Amino acid sequence: MISLKKMPHTFILFCLGLWSLVVPVCSRGVETDEMRSTEVMEGDSVTLHTNVTQIHTDDLILWTFGPKDTHIAKIHRAHDEIFHDSVDGRFRDRLQLDNQTGSLTITHTSTPHSGPYTVEIVTGNKVSVKTFSVTVYASLSIPVISSYSSETPSRCVLLCSVMNVTQVTLSWYRGGGLLSSISIPELNTSISLHLELDYEDNNTYSCVLHNPLTHRARHLNASHFCHTNSCINYAHSFTEAVIRLVLSVLVGVATVAVLIYEIRSRRV
Repeated sequence: MISLKKMPHTFILFCLGLWSLVVPVCSRGVETDEMRSTEVMEGDSVTLHTNVTQIHTDDLILWTFGPKDTHIAKIHRAHDEIFHDSVDGRFRDRLQLDNQTGSLTITHTSTPHSGPYTVEIVTGNKVSVKTFSVTVYASLSIPVISSYSSETPSRCVLLCSVMNVTQVTLSWYRGGGLLSSISIPELNTSISLHLELDYEDNNTYSCVLHNPLTHRARHLNASHFCHTNSCINYAHSFTEAVIRLVLSVLVGVATVAVLIYEIRSRRV
């Protein structure tokens, strides 16, 4: 073992200086909580709680948003500084910061406010980090149902459609039983789901658009809807047939008139 007496004085001072730098860094404990998930509808407000009861003079509260950890709000009582920032304008006039607890409220939410939020709470030598995942669902419209004839004469095809939706599921139900469904995870797009029925079907069907928080539905009686549609198709077909018949008669009359005219012209 090397004696301290044999070590150079300058080396000992260097080690002591290095120790004085390392100890404060190591003594500052960092506590990280599990991510909290929050889901809200577009237009609602959401509050992300720090669980701090009172901010002290030298405390620091720093809120960040998104994968790039962009600063959006901060409280530093030592400098009496409270400010709100915005990311490409999406948070403008929508952030409220509690001066006592540091909790952050986002008002009039919209889908661009979905994403990860992080708050760093510095109290003396203690650092606490809390993370939140916020999902904002867009408002839903009532599905639109249209119908058309199937390749099978005795059957009717119903088409349920919605436009410009994201993070939704579109489903067909017969009574309370699920028949089919299609989900759109992220992309903002339009979707349709068809259902083929017999004209004699008397069941009640529902086309339902839903997300984890709410739903919108369109209900119908299959026999009435398909029967009405078949009558309309029949009326259209009958009208087309009459028009074709009238045109054929007119062509025939015109042809006869031309022949008579030619015959009389030859005689003269």
